[in-house]
Formats: sequence, C-alpha cells, structure tokens
Amino acid sequence: MNGKEGTIHIANQITALLDQIDRYFYAKPLDVFNGSTLGQHFRHIVEFYHCLFLGIDNDGLIDYAGRQRNLKIEKDPVFAKQAFQQVLHAVAQLEEHKELSVKADFSSEDSNGRPVFQSSVGRELMFAYDHAIHHLAIIKIGLQSDAPQVKIDPDLGIAPSTLKYRTTGNE
Repeated sequence: MNGKEGTIHIANQITALLDQIDRYFYAKPLDVFNGSTLGQHFRHIVEFYHCLFLGIDNDGLIDYAGRQRNLKIEKDPVFAKQAFQQVLHAVAQLEEHKELSVKADFSSEDSNGRPVFQSSVGRELMFAYDHAIHHLAIIKIGLQSDAPQVKIDPDLGIAPSTLKYRTTGNE
C-alpha cells in the first residue's frame, strides 16, 4: 500500500465512523479527553491533510503550524465527513514523488527563523497518515469509554506495523 492508498483507507474508516456519531456526542467534552471532544480530534486530522494540499498548491511549501482550525469541522460530524470526502478526492490527484518543502515549528515562541526541510508528497502523506493513526487511537478510547454502542473497526488507530507484528503471534 502506498501513501495515497493508505490515505484512502483511513479516510474511508473515518467517514464510516462519522456516520455513527451524532452531533451532540461529537461535540461533547469528554472526561477521558480532559474536556476535549471527538470533533476536535477529527478536525485536527483533516487539517493536516488540508495543509498538505494547500502547500502543494502554493509552490510546494507545507506549513502544518499554519492550520486554519475550522471550528465547523469540530462541531458537526456531517461537515467533517464532507471534509474527509474532499481528502479522498484530492489525494487521487497527487504525485507521490513530487518534491516539497516543510516549514518546521519546534517552539511555542513566535519565531521568524523557522527551518525548512526537503520532503516529498509521499513522505508527507506518510506523516499525515501516521498522525491520523495516533489521533484515531485516542478517538477509539473516547468511543469505548463513552459510546460503547458505536461499532468500531478493531484495526482503527493501530499502525500497520503493529498489525503485522500481531499476525506473527508475538502479541
């Protein structure tokens, strides 16, 4: 599976999950998240993909710290689903070998001297995919804790390397 296929797989998992979550629960602060919501995690995932697509369109410079933080995505699961469907459409157009630059942000202090690193569309798709896996693991905890009625793909939020490792009987 390449980066495009991985993104398609995870976006499909997410859209199927969003179909099961009502708007109230989606935006409800959860104790297990220290008051954060499911919607905030879904928004955070999709924004990394949006930053990638925006950067590709803007001379190939990606800036993940420049996220727009669209609050409608974190409040409305139907709107979030539409955002992930846009990811599905956009990823199909990408060339994984295309070179990019990524503007890093290592400090919470305002800094004009942010370093820039060379990358590629494929590498950044891998980053966004790994980032999504991490947040889906957190989302899964919230669902298991507060919404046991939601049917969750058992592989949701588990890295492919872990799934492969488990098939060897080591876990």
